[in-house]
Amino acid sequence: MSKLAIVYHSAHGHTEFIARQVLAGTQDVEDVEAHLVKAEDIARTPDELVDYDGFILGSPTYLGGVSGPFKSFMDATGRLWRTQQLKGKLAAGFTVSSLPAGDKQSTLLSMFVFSMQHGMLWVGNPILPEQHSGVPYDEAANRLGSWSGLMAQAGHSAPSDSFVPGDVKTAKMFGRHFAESLNRVMVPA
Repeated sequence: MSKLAIVYHSAHGHTEFIARQVLAGTQDVEDVEAHLVKAEDIARTPDELVDYDGFILGSPTYLGGVSGPFKSFMDATGRLWRTQQLKGKLAAGFTVSSLPAGDKQSTLLSMFVFSMQHGMLWVGNPILPEQHSGVPYDEAANRLGSWSGLMAQAGHSAPSDSFVPGDVKTAKMFGRHFAESLNRVMVPA
């Protein structure tokens, strides 16, 4: 059984809502045990990350990057970096902003560089944008066209669950894809 941590920070509930959709997608895959882990909690006990085989990282995009609490989590892993204890594990990322672009790409790049510094293997987002096949834009998977990770959009000051159906569908597909990738890469000892 592979263990997966969905490590996220969510100040207003939007990123947590997407994290829960990603989790739902992982639950369709056998032999993967997935857990939601708040970034601010694991920052206090980063050594617990060693127990996981893969990580899906999630942060809102604030001013073109990860949130402060998520950055504090990343910084708390310094000792693990020095000893390369996360090397070879899988990683992926997702982010939420209130605008369609919102500089989400730079947030995903921050997560990517963090993962590469730890020697992890990055899993992108292979979901083809469905609007090109006639699915209405708001219902389309990967409607925002992100390949490096999952992007979702929540209206400014909107309720935490106010996502278009396509973003919810994409989050579940993204979680499933990552869990399937984890199964393919993890070889029983």
